[in-house]
Amino acid sequence: MNSKKHKILLIGDNCIDKYVFGSVERISPEAPVPVLKIDETKNMFKPGMAGNVHQNLLALGNEVNFLFGATSTKTRVVDIRSGYHLIRIDEDVKSNPFEPVSEFPNAYDAIVISDYNKGTITYSNVIELRRMFNGPIFIDTKKDDLQRFDGCFVKINESEFNRSISETEHMIITLGHKGTLYNKKIYPTDQVEVHDVTGAGDVFLASLVTFYLNMRTIEDAIPYANKLATISVQHKGTYKITNEDLKSLWLKKNT
Repeated sequence: MNSKKHKILLIGDNCIDKYVFGSVERISPEAPVPVLKIDETKNMFKPGMAGNVHQNLLALGNEVNFLFGATSTKTRVVDIRSGYHLIRIDEDVKSNPFEPVSEFPNAYDAIVISDYNKGTITYSNVIELRRMFNGPIFIDTKKDDLQRFDGCFVKINESEFNRSISETEHMIITLGHKGTLYNKKIYPTDQVEVHDVTGAGDVFLASLVTFYLNMRTIEDAIPYANKLATISVQHKGTYKITNEDLKSLWLKKNT
């Protein structure tokens, strides 16, 4: 897709998404809960959190240096017949904060921060990166004091925005099926059948960064990020953008 490979520094909280599949055949006589017969041949592992951002930045043709702390695990137990998640088990590992190194940031076209509030990212080291780095910084964050990220592009979802205690100038707010809000304008998205929203925000972030670097404006990048995030929610689990997805963007643009 890119005529030029963009060099990106990605920093964030890492995770492995584990999927355990099985069949519910009866209710337990001990409690009103389903009994799951696990099919271990169908277990699946996918990158999550910043790991999902990483795989999508690579799929979009970027060169990525990925720095992360401790790796958490999220296990989703799924009934094969219905496709329903019966339970999610989070094994979160607290990370030590990333320490910016002054020698390397300006070797990159952009810095991307995927902050799930597991310890890798602090307010102070984002502020330090902003001081050290002359290019664009994109941050997807679960933190609520957004004003402390002034000078960065801050991508959050609607519920995160509603929980925030302050705002910043460059906020990109994803609104699910309603589209994306930026600078008081809503950018609509296609209406599709949603199978799973897991990791859609990561796909949006990776796409937003890449198309911004290609097109140089957030306003031009958001529609592409919307379209690729919409593709991701039509699949189960975290999703990696494909060449076919990118080809479909160009076909839609030219029809």
